[in-house]
Amino acid sequence: MTLLLAADAALPHSGSDARLVTAMLLGIAVIVALISGLKLHPFLALTLGSGVLAAVAGVPFDKLMTGFSTGFGATVTSVGLLIGLGAMLGKLLADSGGADIIADTVLARSGPRSMPWAMGLIAAVLGLPLFFEIGVVLLVPIVVLVARRGNLPLLRVGIPALAGLSVLHGLIPPHPGPLVAVAALHANLGVTLGLGLLVAVPTLVVAGPLFARVAERWVGPLELPAVDQSEAEAESEAEAEAEAAARHRPGFGATLGTILLPVVLMLGKALVDITVDKPTATPQRILDFVGSPLIALLLAVLVAMVTLGRAAGFDRGRISATAAAALGPIAGIVFIVGAGGGFKQTLVDVGVGNVVSSWATHLHISALLLGWLIAVLIRIATGSATVATITAAGIVAPLAAGMSTTHTSLLVLAIGAGSLFFSHVNDAGFWLVKEYFGMSVGQTLKSWSVMETVISVMAIALILPLSLLI
Repeated sequence: MTLLLAADAALPHSGSDARLVTAMLLGIAVIVALISGLKLHPFLALTLGSGVLAAVAGVPFDKLMTGFSTGFGATVTSVGLLIGLGAMLGKLLADSGGADIIADTVLARSGPRSMPWAMGLIAAVLGLPLFFEIGVVLLVPIVVLVARRGNLPLLRVGIPALAGLSVLHGLIPPHPGPLVAVAALHANLGVTLGLGLLVAVPTLVVAGPLFARVAERWVGPLELPAVDQSEAEAESEAEAEAEAAARHRPGFGATLGTILLPVVLMLGKALVDITVDKPTATPQRILDFVGSPLIALLLAVLVAMVTLGRAAGFDRGRISATAAAALGPIAGIVFIVGAGGGFKQTLVDVGVGNVVSSWATHLHISALLLGWLIAVLIRIATGSATVATITAAGIVAPLAAGMSTTHTSLLVLAIGAGSLFFSHVNDAGFWLVKEYFGMSVGQTLKSWSVMETVISVMAIALILPLSLLI
């Protein structure tokens, strides 16, 4: 807090409201142009955009990057550790065969009519510890196999899987976007997680199995990816060795328990925080400790080393190598998130957030709706859900100052919902889905892009009335 106050004092706030808003718009415009037009990496775009924002707002040149550096460090400190631990848990889940055993068990108990619902359930469970891109890579082969064996349209089982991953990615910690918004708005992570799950379930139902029927009619039949002879032989060998392979995979109960462990611990802590005014009893203090996000995820990773790694036959070296391999791919994510935190802090330090807060108060705009709309605009412009979440959180952060714990968490969810709106050609996820499902650009717009919009609109439609009830 002292660092933030010092940075705030170092930056001038003498500019008019019009100048500050102009600075904000120019900063965002630079980020959009660099990411969408010049294809510059978001980390560099956010860094340069922060400098432009500070310069136009009147910050002395020797102080241009003060707020950015402070915000970058604070965000990486609070969020980077959690992203790293989440990546380790997801890597152990994928490499040990835990993801396969979850999918196989659920699908074995599902018929053709319930298969879309089963795929949504699988994606939601696996989406808790897995980043979106990793989840897509793991689930697409399962989707294709299910569609082929069940003689089902590809989108009927594909859309629920994509919806499950996307809903979790936008609304549920420990995914990067929600984590950054929680940190920026000083929300309670456990409460955000609980309310996020409450919003995510009906959103997934509507945008997954129900919308899949609509998308199937709009897009028409899709040709399943061809299976060459080598793939067919590999599949036959895999079926023949299924029984032997099962002995080297973790059990369903142990895998599910490991995935849900951090969720249960964080929800337990949130429940104590809400229901107990002064938790002084030893059991309550223990739960408060193990339910903190860092400890909950750390415990989950340590447990996963035994329940997933050892159960799969990994020795200590293999477990260590698997955990280490998880950190390389997320380096870019951590730097993007950190730069987003720096941009957010620059917005706060120059006073943009206070201007937006004042305008929202005078115009009587709901903070939840405002956060959603800002995230929507930035998502459409940049194509990045994470950038949209970070920027919107920075702009509306002052509005969260007087909010209750639950309403602050709902603001996090509203911003997350807006960050998912209408993924299109400037989003890497758009092209990932297009290529994996073999669709044209038009077909991807009719299915994936509309599905993302349904998720965003459905989520905010649930969040707004929920804010009136709690």
